[in-house]
Amino acid sequence: MSSDPKLERIAKGNALALCATGTWTASFAPVLERMVADAEKLAGGQQSIFIDVSEVAKLDTFGAWLIERLRRSLTNGPVEAQIAGLSANYSSLVDEVRRVRATAVVDSGTVTITGMLEQIGRTVAGIGGTVAGLVDMLGAVLAAGFRVLIHPRSFRLTSTVHHMEQVCWRAVPIIVLITFLIGCIIAQQGIFHFRRFGADIFVVDMLGVLVLREIGVLLVAIMVAGRSGSAYTAELGSMKMREEIDALRTMGFDPIEVLVLPRMMALVLALPILAFLGAMAALYGGGLVAWLYGGVEPEAFLLRLRDAISIDHFIVGIVKAPVMAAVIGIVACVEGLAVQGSAESLGQHTTASVVKGIFFVIVMDGVFAIFFASIGM
Repeated sequence: MSSDPKLERIAKGNALALCATGTWTASFAPVLERMVADAEKLAGGQQSIFIDVSEVAKLDTFGAWLIERLRRSLTNGPVEAQIAGLSANYSSLVDEVRRVRATAVVDSGTVTITGMLEQIGRTVAGIGGTVAGLVDMLGAVLAAGFRVLIHPRSFRLTSTVHHMEQVCWRAVPIIVLITFLIGCIIAQQGIFHFRRFGADIFVVDMLGVLVLREIGVLLVAIMVAGRSGSAYTAELGSMKMREEIDALRTMGFDPIEVLVLPRMMALVLALPILAFLGAMAALYGGGLVAWLYGGVEPEAFLLRLRDAISIDHFIVGIVKAPVMAAVIGIVACVEGLAVQGSAESLGQHTTASVVKGIFFVIVMDGVFAIFFASIGM
């Protein structure tokens, strides 16, 4: 039998019968493509169509797809082309190729009202799915927390302490450095502009209120979302890809209680600490710039700061921290558990975790601003 591929039409009454022979592999791609294209033109009004592959000596995925493509092309309404003589060695390959569904080519150059409405609907459905996933994860974490309260021995203290070290202790240098620089920049810009009105000292009021109420906790939360939120998503996503989470369920463990709850607890405890350290670093940086650049003595800076701020400003900032931490943790864990079995999926969900985490942090900051303004704080 010749190894060269052939596709010939054979006589079989009123039926259209094609006989494939030889080697149908990717090495003969140009020849096979041409033969299949010519055979596709034979589709007509035949009562039955057969493709005999009993004499095919070798078949790979490329050849199987061409045979399936030919079958689909020759299928005309109720008359469906049949593949005959398929050996047991290649039947599973052809069946697998047959499961691949052809997708319609979308003309991206044409913008229609229907297409726009469809895109809007898909976007709204995606937002609804995201919110539903966050609410579902929040409920699962609260349920796991209640179970731990009832059975304290099930709480994984070692894991929580480990994540506290990763999220809090190891993050202190970068948090302190960035907030220190931000405090310096705010003070410098404030002095530069207030000096035109002879009001250099008012930069202390602006710095104290802005850092304690807004910038301190917001900036720290954004950095934590980018640093720790992405790490949570990558860790959980890698476990999902290696089927470690399925293994935990098989062994009777709840992944929320084992993996998510310790991370959430560590983040909720760490963010207020980091927010406090960041606020102090920003105030120190602002005071240093006010002294060296604005000529405001440290004693005058501290006296003015004591008069400008109150405990309410500190409470407003520190109350936001654990709520923002919970939002970051929930978003990160939801995205991590949604990872599929590919590196591309892991990268997409890690990016989505950071973007959504920062978005929800800013939204929560706006909600808190409205709330505290309504109660006079």
